[in-house]
Amino acid sequence: MLEQRLLHLRASGPPEWSEFPQHPDAAVFEVEFEAEANAESQTLSLRQQDVKQRWQVAIGDRALGRLTIDENDMRVYLEISPGTLVTGMNRLRIHQERPEPPDDIRIGEVSLHRRPLAKVLAEATLHVEVEQAQPGLPIPARITVLDAHGALQTVAAAPDQTLAVRAGTVYTPNGTATLTLPAGRYTVIAGRGPEYSIAQQQVDLQAGQRESIRLQLDHQMPMPGYVACDPHIHTLSYSGHGDATIQERVLTIAGEGIELPIAADHNVHVDLDPVARQLDVRRYFTPVMGNEVTSSVGHFTVFPVTADAEPPNHRLSNWPDLFTAIYQTAGVKAVILNHGRDLHSGVRPLGPRWHQAAVGENLQQWQLQANAMEIINSGATKSDVLQLARDWMTLLNRGRMLTPVGASDSHDVARHFVGQGRTYIRCHDADLAAIDVEQAIANFIQGRVVVSYGLVADLVVNNRYGSGERVPGLSETIRVKARVLGPDWIGADKVQLYVNGSLFEERSLPTTAQHLGGLKWETEWQLPRLPYDAHLVAIALGPGVDGLHWKTAKPYQPTSPDWEAKVWGCSGAVWWDGDGDGRPTPAHHYARSAVAASGGKIADLVQRLESYDAAIAAQAAMLFHQQGGELLATETQQVLRRANAQVQSGFTAYIASWRESQVAQQSP
Repeated sequence: MLEQRLLHLRASGPPEWSEFPQHPDAAVFEVEFEAEANAESQTLSLRQQDVKQRWQVAIGDRALGRLTIDENDMRVYLEISPGTLVTGMNRLRIHQERPEPPDDIRIGEVSLHRRPLAKVLAEATLHVEVEQAQPGLPIPARITVLDAHGALQTVAAAPDQTLAVRAGTVYTPNGTATLTLPAGRYTVIAGRGPEYSIAQQQVDLQAGQRESIRLQLDHQMPMPGYVACDPHIHTLSYSGHGDATIQERVLTIAGEGIELPIAADHNVHVDLDPVARQLDVRRYFTPVMGNEVTSSVGHFTVFPVTADAEPPNHRLSNWPDLFTAIYQTAGVKAVILNHGRDLHSGVRPLGPRWHQAAVGENLQQWQLQANAMEIINSGATKSDVLQLARDWMTLLNRGRMLTPVGASDSHDVARHFVGQGRTYIRCHDADLAAIDVEQAIANFIQGRVVVSYGLVADLVVNNRYGSGERVPGLSETIRVKARVLGPDWIGADKVQLYVNGSLFEERSLPTTAQHLGGLKWETEWQLPRLPYDAHLVAIALGPGVDGLHWKTAKPYQPTSPDWEAKVWGCSGAVWWDGDGDGRPTPAHHYARSAVAASGGKIADLVQRLESYDAAIAAQAAMLFHQQGGELLATETQQVLRRANAQVQSGFTAYIASWRESQVAQQSP
């Protein structure tokens, strides 16, 4: 044992996260130890936590490799090649290759094993079988192995198996896996995404021992009439980064219960079908060819594409030309704006330099011609988990009819799981190997979806109308029923109802319902009849998952060192047809009519807005301002002070958003 303690390292700068102290134990890990020159391979083992950047491990002037880039708590092993050690004093050094950006990590439990890595990982054998409890048949699954300290334990796979193996995580296509690992006490957990329960068992393995265990999963949250889609999936084989080969990718898709995976490698069309058939997992899903068009002005998943289609020109630098190229690509029907708040190539599509968040206005005067947008990206989470959901609802108010999307953006086998973020699409699901892709995509574009990051929020209006559907505005009241679903290992504590993007009410789940499996809770609201159209959305929230079998990730591009892990789910939009014209009318339409009728007079405009909500008032404030209206003028402010709360709220939101954009555009 070279170091028993877990030490906090940071090469430079302030803490990355507030959970870390202001001052680390050290900038670099260094320890001297005595050894003898090694004519054969030996092994270094250590425990690492929260590694996001590149950290090099070396003994003397010989590099052993790098820590695994993974924020999870894991025990990893590095081979010490012959001739690395010298007789006498040796120095082990672990340092961040580039001191920026700051990366707080913990390192400890560092040990030297005077045996080759293959022998260290071959002390004992564990055979695991995973099956679905009903009907008691083997099922593709993810197997998690934790050591006695709760860290992901590196394992090795016995030969002649088709598995995807990473530290502490194994995907099996047929429910069986034979693993070798050091002697010790372990917790073994089986899972298959949020539709299923988890099963776990402790095992004590002695050197030379072979142990077999069987774990059963219950299908706690079946989604009949829906197919589970992850429309943002990458491979190392074609995207060139991450660590999941195309062979490993199809195993992870089967193991997480994704039924309609969209291949979305960067600027290339990839067909998962041949590999899925070769590895005998094709019966569990119907793959769709797609492409993440990765441009300097945003990233867009497009699908389906035909096998011989030329990928769109991703080098185009404006939306009008880029969308023209996308829709000219053979087969393309669905276009998703990916991670709209993330910064890539110096551009943040929904950031304040380009976008006014309160009204969904693009400041480049470009129209967003996508028909969907990610609101949940489990591989690139946000500090404010609902920020993209609010952006989506505001874009609906602006008249951009976008389907909400959950996706994983997974490039890896185990760092960010496929299907943690997912989209359930209304579709026949009797035969997962032959899903009607045309029907699924048509319903996707219509918004007949629910979005999940561990939970599902389902919304039905007037006992009949669900996501992506229009409710005839004939009744005197709007009856809204929301259901919260999830497995028993994911908690839910709140459900919210939004009307035109404004929070109508939040309700807390009873304690007895929070950890039920399947349907956790349902609740109803009764709203007064609205004389105008409005979209209704339900969102369910719960505390994040801390367990390493399905841990919720820290924010990808954080806006604060403080963060709170959350799981959540979101319904699609249900449109109330209050004006009875037979189509969904966005807030922008009503605002445009009010502004035109007011003739530029703020008092007249405010009077016309009194019967509308804050979303319509915000759109009217933007249009009034664009036509030369002085929002900050004394007369305008005096009129607004006499307006009702909804009008004041809308104007205040627009003014704050406009100011934020002004500041962003003036900054370097």
